[in-house]
Amino acid sequence: MREGTTLFTWKSRFDCSVAELYSWHARSGALERLIPPWEDTWVLERNGEGVHPGTRAKLRIHFGPIPLSWYALHLSDEPGRSFCDEQSRGPFAFWRHQHLFTDSGDGGAILEDRIEYRMFFHRLMPSVLKKHLQQRLKKTFVSRHATLAADLAVHRRCSGQSLRFLVSGAGGLLGRELLPFLTTGGHEVWRLVRRVPRPGSREIYWDPAQGEIDVGAIPEIDGIIHLAGENIAQGWWTTEKRRRIIASRVKGTALLARVAASLAVKPKVFVSASAIGCYGNTGNQWVGEEQAYGSDFISEVCRRWEEAVSPALEAGIRTPLLRIGVVLTAKGGALRQLHLALRFGIGRLGNGEQFVSWISIDDMLSAILHAAVCPQLDGPVNIVAPEPVTNRGLMAAMGDCLAIRASLTVPPWLLRVRFGQMADEAILAGCRVRADLLQRSGFSFRHPALALALPHLLGSDREQEKKK
Repeated sequence: MREGTTLFTWKSRFDCSVAELYSWHARSGALERLIPPWEDTWVLERNGEGVHPGTRAKLRIHFGPIPLSWYALHLSDEPGRSFCDEQSRGPFAFWRHQHLFTDSGDGGAILEDRIEYRMFFHRLMPSVLKKHLQQRLKKTFVSRHATLAADLAVHRRCSGQSLRFLVSGAGGLLGRELLPFLTTGGHEVWRLVRRVPRPGSREIYWDPAQGEIDVGAIPEIDGIIHLAGENIAQGWWTTEKRRRIIASRVKGTALLARVAASLAVKPKVFVSASAIGCYGNTGNQWVGEEQAYGSDFISEVCRRWEEAVSPALEAGIRTPLLRIGVVLTAKGGALRQLHLALRFGIGRLGNGEQFVSWISIDDMLSAILHAAVCPQLDGPVNIVAPEPVTNRGLMAAMGDCLAIRASLTVPPWLLRVRFGQMADEAILAGCRVRADLLQRSGFSFRHPALALALPHLLGSDREQEKKK
């Protein structure tokens, strides 16, 4: 060790071979998957993929509210054994991270993370700050290793071979998380983009509004994962906004379905996003896939969205329609908005009795891959956790997780003033949804209950630590 540096180590055993464990880390997307969900950290730039010496990455991190840049450089790589990266510029005076892979001797593999670091003015740093940093590192690597173990298990169940996917909506909240999840599992991903594709980037141009797509650039693919659509929760539902919401889903879905049906080698599966909003406001009633469409605007959107896949169906392509619940992720969406409300002391929206059928972001990603490879999933499939909760219950669980006491209520009239029609259909409405088809198909949740999901997503110190 260098003079004045501190050593942090974290070691875990994984149910896979050393080669599998190393390969996961060496693939594109590993860095993104290993960033704990509660950390406001983003990969901004990189000059290549993998862990080859000379590969560089620029990250934006936060120390409290202060944004900082972190420049990382890969120094060495011994395939199947170790690799090492170092901070070339950033908030530490010195930072070097070694990843060591060894055989556990019992059919598994061991990963040891060894970090040697020195803070600026380390001799002047109070011991309490040094202790806090060690605790923060431990919390981070508990999360990293837990995510890694769960991802490896999902890929072992779902991925007998490397598959090639064409993905729409890859720049959205869900798509940004999906791509690293797929690529670290060994899959090849081609993205649909609405600009000129970058050379060598596995991007394909499309413009769903104009019905345009560069079909000639599409390679032979195993499946299409279609997530694109106008953000339904952004802005008032004016006449123009509603038109865009419907058109972005119907036109894009119909275009992709027609393309899938026309390809010389058709994809085996067309996974198309939908939403549990198709059922409307069902109150306390349990709802399964057999439930009829509701009668409100969101229900109509979902009905037309799902009907647009008909060209793929007629071509004999298996087409799971993922009726997605409220996806909980610390990167945005409902969880971030509710977190902000809690900070202002708000403990419920309306009477708080409306049901929220939720799913954690990691289970959402796993469900997409599961639907893509599971032959028995075809047609509507509810994608929700097994234990829906009320709005009051969700916010109370979040408050307990974050040690925030919140008792204020936002009355319905104020929500209608702020959000218009969306308040009645998306905030004050409830839907208690079952995921029977998903579970019967063999899907395994890593976060079946809020008590498991929220500590992982929000970074609570109550998170169960992975045993060494």
